[in-house]
Amino acid sequence: MTASYNDCVSILNADLHCHSTVSDGTLSPEALAQRAAANGVELWALTDHDEIGGQARARDAARAAGIAWLSGVEVSVSFCGETVHIVGLGFDPEDPQLVAGLGQTRGGREARARDMAASLAQVGIHGAFEGALTYVGNPDLISRTHFARYLVEIGVCHDTPEVFRRFLTQGKPGFVPHRWAGLGEAVRWIRDAGGIAVVAHPGRYRFSPTEEYALFTEFTGHGGQGVEVVTGSHTTAEYQKYADLAIELDLVASRGSDFHSPTESRTDLGKLPFLPGKLSPVWEALDARIVRPEAV
Repeated sequence: MTASYNDCVSILNADLHCHSTVSDGTLSPEALAQRAAANGVELWALTDHDEIGGQARARDAARAAGIAWLSGVEVSVSFCGETVHIVGLGFDPEDPQLVAGLGQTRGGREARARDMAASLAQVGIHGAFEGALTYVGNPDLISRTHFARYLVEIGVCHDTPEVFRRFLTQGKPGFVPHRWAGLGEAVRWIRDAGGIAVVAHPGRYRFSPTEEYALFTEFTGHGGQGVEVVTGSHTTAEYQKYADLAIELDLVASRGSDFHSPTESRTDLGKLPFLPGKLSPVWEALDARIVRPEAV
């Protein structure tokens, strides 16, 4: 059976993937909640990279904006030489194992960032570490996105997509690999905290069909339950591909813009197509975990 866009499983405007200033977004959790509400989002999750420090603010901001909320995070994972992202939804943000695991995952970001700056200095771009820090208050959360914004600021590139074409990716100046969490670790942290693990934007990874099959085989073997079907970086064909995959592997389906910034993101909060086909939305599996404004 394949999924069809002529049979929408749900018209709920859920946006379960976005980033705030707590990681590499440009808007605060409060501003994101307000933007989500203004764009008609009914269920929202903030999924900062390897960081859940903004969850209480997001929950309170969702309440103030009158929208339902789920806890969220995007965990960085190393798999087959690629950085893969696993979104966690509906977990307990105070779970000690999750908090400790994310802290460990964040731990190597500053050292990696200094190595990235040294690599950029070799091609004549100096002061990149200090420049990137102007976009983030905590070195533990510094990322390639912060470097990209600095390179745009100083005129090296016109926009952040150009930065990632010329720098900071494998084989280009500024690229430094980092050893993130293991796939099994990330899934276990999320599951043990009561949440559901979701493979984020699978169409972005440069995997062969065999490697992608291995990713999902290992992911489900560890207890992973979901896949992001509709997301800001997927094409229409990829919506269909991963809807079919969700049905084949009996995975719940998620929807999220991966919004970072009003000037950088391809898709705004709440502006994605609805989930296609006869899919099982992740929010139905997490119904008891949803914080609704009237219940707060």
